[in-house]
Amino acid sequence: MVASIEDVARLAGVSIATVSRALRGLPDVAATTRDRVFAAATELDYVASPFAARLASGRTATVGVVVPFVNRWFFAEVIDTVETALRKAGFDLLLYNLGDGHGRARFFEVMPMRKRVDAVLVASLVLSDDEFAALSSLDAPVALLGLERRGFLAARIDDVHSARVAVEHLLSLGHRRIGLIGGDTDDPMRFTPPLHRRDGYRDALRAAGIEPEPALEVLGYFTVEGGGEAAERLLATPHRPTAIFAESDEMAYGALRTIRRAGLRVPDDVAVIGFDDQINAELMDLSTMRQPVAEQALDATTRLLAAIGAPEIAEPTTVVLPTELIVRGSTDPSRSVY
Repeated sequence: MVASIEDVARLAGVSIATVSRALRGLPDVAATTRDRVFAAATELDYVASPFAARLASGRTATVGVVVPFVNRWFFAEVIDTVETALRKAGFDLLLYNLGDGHGRARFFEVMPMRKRVDAVLVASLVLSDDEFAALSSLDAPVALLGLERRGFLAARIDDVHSARVAVEHLLSLGHRRIGLIGGDTDDPMRFTPPLHRRDGYRDALRAAGIEPEPALEVLGYFTVEGGGEAAERLLATPHRPTAIFAESDEMAYGALRTIRRAGLRVPDDVAVIGFDDQINAELMDLSTMRQPVAEQALDATTRLLAAIGAPEIAEPTTVVLPTELIVRGSTDPSRSVY
């Protein structure tokens, strides 16, 4: 049977409060009493509860992580990186998956993490002023991943610029009719990539003297199935695109499958470029924009932990990490591995 603090107090002949103070090393305990408590704790093989120790210190040693979804590649990578960094620092992770618009509204209304975490990391959500105010009311350090706001520390990539580079690559290959497979910009979860990557796509076309066509912008919902269905709609247009920019590799995988099932060649008939450089992108011979997901998450977590320890000296700055154009056979046949 595991010994309790009550057992230690009974054996040492002191109160529970005295046992707690003695084991925490507080100065208001006589040396003889402390020795008696330590001897009792040793005899009973008593181990103090980490949770109780955290409460006594006024800290929870826990960081809350807020994500719109857990079943998408980006957020799975973020959670894995953050959890590993926190565990090494002796912190726990408390995950809040918003899931949908109702879950999001309830979260920011109730703020269930209040008094349960020492800091908060919010991943890839476009936040309203009221939501920022709710986070500020926690009186705890807050880190933003994938967006920025004055007064908050943040780590992100430049999604607009990165999307523009992807489309400029297609333009440099001579493509003038370029389709977009993207996320839903009206999604109530309002996460950042669908908004910013669409803007980069449009910016690149306009800079080349091409006016974007609504018929060439199709929703793929950041899934393989959605990307495949979106590619079907693009191929069915009267004047199909010769190239497609997909806002994620998953959607690009679906597009590749649809194009090949239609008897068309990639990239000879339709070129495809994705975004992320997931582990399967090389296997699929997919050109893509590589983004450093783990590096963003680690940077934000490291600075967030520093802010917990010394909030008065932690600078709420934004770090923008670079992306990289990775050219493979899905856009350039000379680089094809097949």
